[in-house]
Amino acid sequence: MKIAIQGLGRMGMQMVRKLTEAEGFEVIGYDVNAEAVTEAAGHGAIAANTKEEVVKAFGDDRPVIWIMVPDKIVPGQVDEWLPLLPKESIIIDGGNSNYTSTQTVNQTVTAAGMHYMDVGTSGGVWGYENGFCMMVGGGTPDTYAVLKPVLQTFEQPKAAHQYFGESGSGHFVKMVHNAIEYGMMQALAEGYHIIKEGPYKGIDLAAVGEVWEHQSVIRSWLNELSRDALRENPELEGITGYVAASGEAHFTLEAAQKYGISMPVTQASVDVRTASQNGKVSFATKLVAAQRNKFGGHNLNGEGAAPKQEPGATTPAQPVTEAK
Repeated sequence: MKIAIQGLGRMGMQMVRKLTEAEGFEVIGYDVNAEAVTEAAGHGAIAANTKEEVVKAFGDDRPVIWIMVPDKIVPGQVDEWLPLLPKESIIIDGGNSNYTSTQTVNQTVTAAGMHYMDVGTSGGVWGYENGFCMMVGGGTPDTYAVLKPVLQTFEQPKAAHQYFGESGSGHFVKMVHNAIEYGMMQALAEGYHIIKEGPYKGIDLAAVGEVWEHQSVIRSWLNELSRDALRENPELEGITGYVAASGEAHFTLEAAQKYGISMPVTQASVDVRTASQNGKVSFATKLVAAQRNKFGGHNLNGEGAAPKQEPGATTPAQPVTEAK
């Protein structure tokens, strides 16, 4: 099976590696960054520096294009693909797009005689080692069957995927996943913060995290990463406490408002992140930034990111987008 991966960043390159190392796949690596394309070729992918080169590489095979780029540019990228691809081609958005945007793009792709699938992908920079957790929507049962061997490869050795059906459903489930993630990260960070500043001075926070990982109710990968960050840098020195945001909690709060659902934990975690982007930082926000770096490779101090306003947040700021 031939498949093209567009977007050879933190996660896209890992996907290239997993497929090239598996049997039965020919992988085309495409990116505007020539160095990334060269790196993908070094892993065994067919190098492509333009969309036209990608299409040519498929020859007579049915094109399957997996896109891993920031959500804001996905619709434009799809628009560029459509005139180049034959009917029945399959396009997959494997990023963190708003499910409503996915539904709109799906209508355009379907009208062009092609198939559009949304795959919310979780696993961060550990996906190559641990496998990617994937939430799949869109397309048809037949296109899902075409993509299933790819998904089964990406989930190795210990992750999983699930197909949820209608267009946007995969991105919707991933959106809510990330909103939950916001709240869990904030709760852990605040817990460690109060232990640090509470009545018992000098408690080893990494030791706290270690004991919590042994059959406590709150044991988790996020706590494990928190423990590791505190073990490596107990005072979180050199971390400003600026916590970037990638948009999924924003989308979730919009959906919650639309359907009349209260999400106070998610709202509070969004407010904390927005405040951090405008200078209100603490040990807790430093730890959240460290968590993000551990699972996603995100910059510890948010360099290059403008302050962001999430719905309902109290401090105005300018929107940014970040792939995750």
